[in-house]
Amino acid sequence: QVQLVESGGGLSQPGGSLNLSCVASGSWYSLRYMGWYRQRPQKQREVVATASNTGSIRYADSVKGRFTISRDNAKNTVYLQMDSLKPEDTAVYFCNAEVRPYTHADLDDYWGQGTQVFVAP
Repeated sequence: QVQLVESGGGLSQPGGSLNLSCVASGSWYSLRYMGWYRQRPQKQREVVATASNTGSIRYADSVKGRFTISRDNAKNTVYLQMDSLKPEDTAVYFCNAEVRPYTHADLDDYWGQGTQVFVAP
């Protein structure tokens, strides 16, 4: 079993910055991917950014150049630095981890509880 605990988020003005953190705990063979998803009001959950344990990073087009994802593999932690925030970034942000529980196993999917980001004047 894997637990994800998020921190950060809150309220920002447009153009401001916020930082999210997510720590994974539990046991696994490989913490393959960690990343961030968000669910905007009345929208489906969507990927924001993901980072593999080998350094592969992917961003949604809507956040490229504004958000930066990073991982500290030694601390099992993923961060999301959000700059130049826009009102449309308002959403609940969820930490995600894809874990291989043992060698050659399929990846299991885990989610954090979500943290609210609100961007408004």
